[in-house]
Parts: sequence; structure tokens; C-alpha cells
Amino acid sequence: MFFNIIKTIHIFSVISWMAGLLYLPRIFVYHANPKILKETSETFKIMERRLYKFIMVPAAIITWFTGLVMIHYIGLDLWLILKIFFVIILSTFHLYYGKCRKAFEEEKNTNSAKFYKIINEVPAIFLILIIVMVVFKPF
Repeated sequence: MFFNIIKTIHIFSVISWMAGLLYLPRIFVYHANPKILKETSETFKIMERRLYKFIMVPAAIITWFTGLVMIHYIGLDLWLILKIFFVIILSTFHLYYGKCRKAFEEEKNTNSAKFYKIINEVPAIFLILIIVMVVFKPF
């Protein structure tokens, strides 16, 4: 019973975290447009800050916590080690997005909208790899 509760919380937090990892760089795409008005930029800053601090950070923490609790119950297999490696990569993107958000907040962004369009796709690739690891448990 406890394991299923933890698993349910884990799935919910993963969905929330991934939504942020996919949506935040999309906001960056529009925010990186040099032609936007100051007022629009300020709105984007609020959206980015709230998404990152109030959704993404708590969701990432809960994802990691519940994931580690589940490892206690299921043990480590090779597929799970690979999944954890992919989650570490997603966590690195999470931290990088936080750095980008801070750059926008301080008016110091140097990346183009095209750059953000490209990196917006990377978390989706790792999400697919993670799902494959969980569903098929290869190795």
C-alpha cells in the first residue's frame, strides 16, 4: 500500500516536473525575441520565476525523493541505473534552465530564440528514454 502511494506521488511529480521542463524553454523562445516590449519582458519574467520556483523545483525534489524511496523497495537493476543516469541529465537541464531564467531576470540573456527551440526538445528525448527503461526494463 505504502509503495503504491509513493509511486502515485512519484508519477504526479514527474508529470509536473516534465511539464515545466518542456514549457519553460518555450517561454524563453518568446522572451529571447529582441523586439518584445519591456512590459512583455516583465510578464515573461514573472511567468518564468513562478513556473521554476513554485512548480519545477518542488516537483523535481519530490520526484527525486519518491524515486529514491522506491529504490529501497525494488532494488537496483541495470535498467534502473540507466534511468537514474537519464534523470541526472534532466536535473542538469533543470539547473541550466534556472541559470537561463536568472539571466533573463537580470537582462543578461545571450542565447537566441533558435537556441531555446533546440534545447526545448532535449528533455522530451530523455523522457522517452526513461519511459522505455521503466516499461521494458531491458538488460
